[in-house]
Amino acid sequence: MKLIFSPASPFVRKVRVVIEESGLTDKVTPMPVQTTPLATDPAARSANPLGKIPVLILDDGKSLFDSRVICLYLNDISGAGLYPAERIWDVLTLEALADGIMDAAVLMVYEARLRDEENRSATWVEAQWEKITHALDALERQEFAAIQGDLNIAHLATACALDYLDFRHGARDWRKGRAALDAWHSQTAQRASLKTTLPSG
Repeated sequence: MKLIFSPASPFVRKVRVVIEESGLTDKVTPMPVQTTPLATDPAARSANPLGKIPVLILDDGKSLFDSRVICLYLNDISGAGLYPAERIWDVLTLEALADGIMDAAVLMVYEARLRDEENRSATWVEAQWEKITHALDALERQEFAAIQGDLNIAHLATACALDYLDFRHGARDWRKGRAALDAWHSQTAQRASLKTTLPSG
């Protein structure tokens, strides 16, 4: 299998973490690309009509996307147990929340990097951050049962989302006033799969 990716993407990182947790590192060949919404890499476009990453190209040439589909597939072929049947809806809902945090955080980056300064909207950026803070506050209040218990995909997605906030929006300090979430993240972030895939650059 081949993974079309850009290392800074939090959605790509979630997939890379699952690859490690599933014991599939030797089965997946990384194919790094440089792509943005304004300049799509040809390899990404060829594998995914949307031109988005990550894309997993299977051995038979078929492509899987987006990150949730890829992670579910990797879990299925490896038996990693990241989608417990008895908690599946709680787990998938928390994964969706984490993905939503990542999506809003990425859009904030795009606004700063891809728009000309005179066209940037501070109001729009703050609206994205407000979505993130509402989600973080809900996590702090422990409104999502799936964040507890044995390791599942929601844990990994949430950790990736929080790490991305540190990576791209560290000055906003998501930890302030969220001691319980900070403690959860500090413990979860000790997993080898999360340490070895930390974003940089």
